[in-house]
Amino acid sequence: MSGVLNTVDQRTNLVGENRLELLLFSLNSMQLFAINVFKVREVIKVPPMTKMPGSHHNISGVASLRGQSVPVIDLRAAIGFPPSRIENQEQNLIITEYNRTVQGFLVGQVRNIINTAWTEIQPPPKTAGRSNYLTAITQVKEGDKKSIVEIIDVEKVLAEIVHYDISISEEVLDEQLLGEMHGRKVLIVDDSSTARGQVRGTLSQLGLEIIECRDGKEALTLLKSWCDAGRDVNKELLQVITDAEMPEMDGYKLTHEIRSDPRMKDLHITLNTSLSGSFNEAMVKKVGCDRFISKFQPDLLVEVAQERLRQVLGED
Repeated sequence: MSGVLNTVDQRTNLVGENRLELLLFSLNSMQLFAINVFKVREVIKVPPMTKMPGSHHNISGVASLRGQSVPVIDLRAAIGFPPSRIENQEQNLIITEYNRTVQGFLVGQVRNIINTAWTEIQPPPKTAGRSNYLTAITQVKEGDKKSIVEIIDVEKVLAEIVHYDISISEEVLDEQLLGEMHGRKVLIVDDSSTARGQVRGTLSQLGLEIIECRDGKEALTLLKSWCDAGRDVNKELLQVITDAEMPEMDGYKLTHEIRSDPRMKDLHITLNTSLSGSFNEAMVKKVGCDRFISKFQPDLLVEVAQERLRQVLGED
């Protein structure tokens, strides 16, 4: 499988064009699952693992990869299936980087990479309930039939294993700004309910009013409806905080659409994503975001909100 990802550095031109590439795999079941190629470092056969006493029950062990200790998460067990059994079944390890951490996901057969558009990616059906582990679904054609592909909400999986603290350091808070924060609105755009909850839990401590959208298309529709109703969204919103990867319309395309509409082109937009920093710094400049921050950093979120408020107060 090492050859599957050998051209990943050449794939960056897809991002910003509302396109993505998905790595397809199974969990030793009939269903097909996927994660974004950009979050994948490599795919390897399962190496020797060391069990860690007291570790989370969904962590199969720790593997040593080129001198780095990498926790291995049993993805089957993490999303509610019976735990994986290595005997007589194909097993692979997908090494990923999320939220500035490296981890491996124990999966079954790794299939292939598909190139698709975010417009072909749909949110999971509402009947799936809030406890599902999907951010989206799509379809892939295999021969004469189409198969459903379920895109894993990796941030939710990780949040249930690694505790993400939303507390804010005292030295970060600007007490003089807290009174001005109260009631100001921030629009959060993210397809992961876990990620939205993390940002909401952090910023609501400042007294900010949080508005949430699940993808770029939903956010753009909301903003345009406000503009059509005569509302000045540039003044009404303190800022927009958006993920990069989302069904139907990604964060880069959303930013481009906002900047192209004179009624809201001055909105302050922060890209908040688990994708690699150096790549996103370049994309921020290309599409016109104001800031880029990698998930999940409560203190940095607060600093960005305070910095933006200082700008607004200076403009008034």
